[in-house]
This record gives sequence, C-alpha cells and structure tokens, in this order.
Amino acid sequence: MTDWLMETERMRLRPVTVDDTELMLAVWNDPAFIRNVSDRGIRTIGQARAAIESGAQKLFEDCGYGPYCLSLKSDGTMIGICGLFKRENLSDPDIGFSVLPDYCGKGFASEASVAVVDYARDWLGIRILTAIVSPTNAPSIRLIEKLGLTFEQMITMPGDDGAICLYSKALTD
Repeated sequence: MTDWLMETERMRLRPVTVDDTELMLAVWNDPAFIRNVSDRGIRTIGQARAAIESGAQKLFEDCGYGPYCLSLKSDGTMIGICGLFKRENLSDPDIGFSVLPDYCGKGFASEASVAVVDYARDWLGIRILTAIVSPTNAPSIRLIEKLGLTFEQMITMPGDDGAICLYSKALTD
C-alpha cells in the first residue's frame, strides 16, 4: 500500500482498514491491551473484520480520523496502532496507542504519537486533544504527559465500573 498519511523517522502511518485484521486481532489480544484498555472479546479474524468495519472505518467516515497502522520503514512490519478516537461521552477527540510487545519500550509509541498530534493540529484543525488512561498504566501516562497533556479529572466511561484518568491539551500554533 502506498497511501501513507504520515511518516516519522522510523515509521509510516496510514488508516486502519479491513486488510489489517491480523494486526488488530494481535493488538486486541495483547495481554497489555487487555489489562490497560479492555478485553474486547475479539478472538477471530471475522470478529476483527466486523469490529474494524463498525469501528475504525465508521470513525474515518464520520470524523475524518481514526486509528492509524504503524509500519516500520525498514521492512514494512506492522507493529501497532496510534490514532484519534471520538467517544460519545467526551466533547473532544482523544489520542490512543498500542504497540505490540516485541516493539514496546523502543520509542515507537512516542514517535507515532508526536506525528498524530501534529497531524491533528496542522491538518485536521483539532483545537483540544484529550487522552484517557488507566491510572495504573504508568508508561502510557508518562507518554501522555510527555506530549504535553495535563491531568483534568477521573471519569468513568459508559459501561465501565472503574474510573480512569482524563488528560487534555489545547492544540495551538
């Protein structure tokens, strides 16, 4: 695929499509994703395809943004996702990221997140960016704070029992 939307020093980013079912299945079943985000119960390629169609594809159609696949420039390996999401209970888009275990701790999430924040500000015209994160997910909290987002409050997402942290940042030139 050649329609890369963003590039960083080590990666290319493009919108998630149904061609990415294997990557998304790996992301959704990564123990760290299940522990820190949620267990979506998506266990098959068919379920992953349906979730992409009703989730990522719909988000891109409705909002013009969504999750982006992270691909290594060196060999094309898909290593995770980073993108923008629109939650019904949040007034502004939020940034989210998940890198597969073999690529964690190597700065890929940070590198991709900086590109996504720049894209949100410079191309999409997003004025306020938020992030939601489990209070026990220290690595993600460090990255969110490194991006310049500040803690706002604890919130409970619809359908969840536990409170999570809400961060935000004004995106200005």
